[in-house]
Amino acid sequence: MSEDELELDCIGDRKTALFVIISDTDDTFNFVVSIMYSQLFNLLCDKADDVYGGRLPVHVRFLLDEFANIGLIPKFEKLIATIRSREISASIILQAQSQLKAIYKDNADTIIGNCDSTLFLGGKEKTTLKELSETLGKETIDLYNISETKSNQNSFAMNYQKTGKDLMSQDEITVMDGGKCIFQLRGVRPFFSDKYDITKHKNYSLLEDYDKKNRFDVENYINRRGEARLNREISVIRL
Repeated sequence: MSEDELELDCIGDRKTALFVIISDTDDTFNFVVSIMYSQLFNLLCDKADDVYGGRLPVHVRFLLDEFANIGLIPKFEKLIATIRSREISASIILQAQSQLKAIYKDNADTIIGNCDSTLFLGGKEKTTLKELSETLGKETIDLYNISETKSNQNSFAMNYQKTGKDLMSQDEITVMDGGKCIFQLRGVRPFFSDKYDITKHKNYSLLEDYDKKNRFDVENYINRRGEARLNREISVIRL
């Protein structure tokens, strides 16, 4: 942090990849990440409004994996409601929906409400399962009731009616096949679909999963950059 090499205000100007790597067990420096995210959101919004007339030329997408472990981003419930018009989007990735409520309290529902799409990959946390089951809605089923009375005069009755049933109950969602997912998009019915097979992606051969030689050593990269700065020659021209 001795110098600024992130150029946060330039991310929306050109195609850029910024990786923020923090410990998932030690939250000592999470506040630094929260400050960085808050500053980045504000810088991009100001840049879009003041320089580009309201929309960034290059769409900026935040892939916020382990969102519950990066610390609280100040005013995030307001940011997520206003960034879309500026060509900025955020993908919030959680293990369970209750994690969001634990951090953002009453604002968690506001954050969820401003997400146009929801992808459920599986889980068994009760709050998540209950809300998902209610969101999926109900389906109509045919119900037949047959009753028979044993006596001197046997009686027989059959009743037919239509009734409502949860499209997927909580226990059905819990035991959902690991290769399936549920996708909800605003304005359309939910999709029950197969998960994407990553091995079929055209760039799969570039991943570490395909070949261990593709592994990116972050520490080695940082050390090499540090050595380059130390050995850098500086030329001074006097006019």
